[in-house]
Amino acid sequence: MSELVDRIDALLPQTQCEQCGYHGCRPYAEAIAHGDAPINYCPPGGEAGIAKLAALLDKPVLPLDPEHGIEKPRTLARIVETDCIGCTKCIQVCPVDAIVGAAKWMHTVVADDCTGCELCVPACPVDCIVLEPMPLAQIDQAHADQARQHFQRREARLAQQREHREAELAARKVEVGAQAGPVNPVLAALARAKAKQQDPKS
Repeated sequence: MSELVDRIDALLPQTQCEQCGYHGCRPYAEAIAHGDAPINYCPPGGEAGIAKLAALLDKPVLPLDPEHGIEKPRTLARIVETDCIGCTKCIQVCPVDAIVGAAKWMHTVVADDCTGCELCVPACPVDCIVLEPMPLAQIDQAHADQARQHFQRREARLAQQREHREAELAARKVEVGAQAGPVNPVLAALARAKAKQQDPKS
């Protein structure tokens, strides 16, 4: 099954745009492989992408599901830098770390890394992101593979940050518990009795 997921994922455009309803191309590929999603949810892949998936899976070609968007030319995001307020909202939503900048400093898009997912556009509170045609040379397998790697690195980094925050929170709870001293058994029993009265099923 893993090999099939890899083969499906290789046919997807790696925009990581979530128009399919999944958090990136890989989860969509997994859903297709498990029969949980049809092959026609990817607007960036368009008719050509659907045809490739149909051939791989020996399924009939379907029209693109309009509920997930329409097929249109791929685009790149560009920040109108004079209008940027440095809020970092676009940086936070970019799935491939293609936007660089810092809080209260002007941001910019690394055009060669941009997948055209458009997730940054609604995130911008001052409407300073415009979409421009993506060069045809950038719509190839090499760029798709690069986008996949960038997405995977970002996901791994965010997961590590979440684990770090959870570990810090757990350590603080232990510290607070230790400072509070030993639990009074009478108060603990009263608390349990009170909880039972509020929820007889417990």
